Amino acid sequence: MFDIFKNRLEITGKLTTITALRISAGRSSEPIGSDLPVIKDALGNPLIPGSSFKGALRSRLESFLRGIVGNNRKLVANPAIENEWSITSQEMKLLKENYDNDEALTREIIKQTDLVSFLFGSPWIASKFQVRDLTVVSDTWFGQYQERDGVAIDRDTETAADNKLYDFQVVPASTQFDFKAVVENAEPWELGLLMIGLHQFETEQIPLGGGRSRGLGVVKLEIEKMYWLDVNNDPNKLLTYLQELVNSNPGDKLPSYQDVKQLSLKQDWTNSLINHLRDNIPTSSTTKATQNS
Repeated sequence: MFDIFKNRLEITGKLTTITALRISAGRSSEPIGSDLPVIKDALGNPLIPGSSFKGALRSRLESFLRGIVGNNRKLVANPAIENEWSITSQEMKLLKENYDNDEALTREIIKQTDLVSFLFGSPWIASKFQVRDLTVVSDTWFGQYQERDGVAIDRDTETAADNKLYDFQVVPASTQFDFKAVVENAEPWELGLLMIGLHQFETEQIPLGGGRSRGLGVVKLEIEKMYWLDVNNDPNKLLTYLQELVNSNPGDKLPSYQDVKQLSLKQDWTNSLINHLRDNIPTSSTTKATQNS
């Protein structure tokens, strides 16, 4: 499923911190400075790891799907606990023993893979969705972190514990980061799943980093460009795209790309997701969801 180039979606935009943001680099061992610094790039500028964005997005989509299909690990898994993967290591071992033909083994793995892993990847299937580390927009960054104080609470007295004061860094509100993501060889329903997830970031529904109970981590995604290429198994389209790619400069919009915003693709992809879920989720889950609504 990954050995033939079929399509590509490029997404660019800006992620703005609505409230202060703290993605911790862990406890510092430096004698001077913050106890809990934020992650920085090699120049000391704030950085949002692509894995942090992707993980928060995946978690939200998994929670949505559990509301539809319940705790069915074959449809929506828990990547943090192996026993809740759609295919555990032991099950994968048995599959390899039972299928000596690579093509048949691949078909069975795809058949048993949960919905989110198709897009985000798993130990047995590559991710189709790639998010670059989000680098700070220089015009919005003035080289200053905020330092905030924290204290551990004694659970018995409900007062500040002795000698438990600490400080931590945060990136100020209104700081912007460049967002760039790519999806390749995705099915329409997978793109519909992604559109729903990105919309959650556009509407400030998914916080990032630590201190979220304190109000930290509220962010807003503004998608500026969404370019879509579908060669549709047409060798001539692919050859044209490759020729454009070689003759272009980085960042140029290639003639082969379609502007998603000018088409109805987002709605088409979302409809495809709804139809896919209705075709694949157990009847009991659909009935239960309808009754609960």
